[in-house]
Amino acid sequence: MKAPVIRVRDFRKTYGELVAVDGISFDVRQGEIFGLLGPNGAGKTSTLESLEGLRAPDGGSLLVMGVDPARQSRKLRNVIGVQLQTSGLPDSILVDEAMKFFCAYHGVAPRYDLLDRFGLKEKRRVQYYQLSAGQRRRLALALAVAHNPPVLLLDEPTAGLDVASRVELHNLIRELRAAGATIILSTHDMAEAEEMVDCLAILLHGKIAATGTPLELTATGARFTKVSVRTKGSSLSDPGLNFPAVSKRISKDEYVIYYSTDIGPTVSAIIAHVEAQEDTLIDLRVERPSLEDRFLEITTTGGPQ
Repeated sequence: MKAPVIRVRDFRKTYGELVAVDGISFDVRQGEIFGLLGPNGAGKTSTLESLEGLRAPDGGSLLVMGVDPARQSRKLRNVIGVQLQTSGLPDSILVDEAMKFFCAYHGVAPRYDLLDRFGLKEKRRVQYYQLSAGQRRRLALALAVAHNPPVLLLDEPTAGLDVASRVELHNLIRELRAAGATIILSTHDMAEAEEMVDCLAILLHGKIAATGTPLELTATGARFTKVSVRTKGSSLSDPGLNFPAVSKRISKDEYVIYYSTDIGPTVSAIIAHVEAQEDTLIDLRVERPSLEDRFLEITTTGGPQ
């Protein structure tokens, strides 16, 4: 197994009496996309800012490529690339001026080739405020990787983007991983996390409530499978109907949705009932729990799983 590129041990961050992060530990390995998920106030931003060297830990330790972010800021700046939700760039700065400025900070030649690669070739002499949201995110990513850092810290990189821009950014992030980059991705988007990350940690009240691959997390917990059924008639409309292994029933739009712990008996009984009522089955869908389902389960139960 590869040694961790990012190592967090018993990390704690407080603001006065507020404990933002309460003794968390995790590793991120080379070439991995690691997701940080959690509701607002869970500790994601404090963790990222401490890894970026913007805040000092109040307990525990953090290492990025063997560099202590709090004590070795000069070394850190060439080890990491950071894409924030807001860039802080002046509205009037030109796209190629932004690239020149960032590369000068890192002591490398301007990477105008990245502007071409990230679809900004025609925008090089355009001011920042004239860029679309998707173009601004692509520029932020280009600036983050211009000095070829081995580690990328991405904070909500696709928030607010349309579907096409989101897909484009995801493809760019995958290309960076394929080239060897190690990435921490902070996101509120459960579909994005399930699609993109190799491993993740769900933060809740400053603690890690769950960690693992998306598949591992969705395979644990209550393990309910969602069975959605639509019929021509009303054979399933009675909320008092009981089917084997069903723990919960809801109605949504034209569907009746059952949450089952054993789909075989559940589905068989539903079909048998519909046929016995001489009703017609229009649609039946069986879906394993999504990462969003698991996230909601963890965050509503209020503690580590």
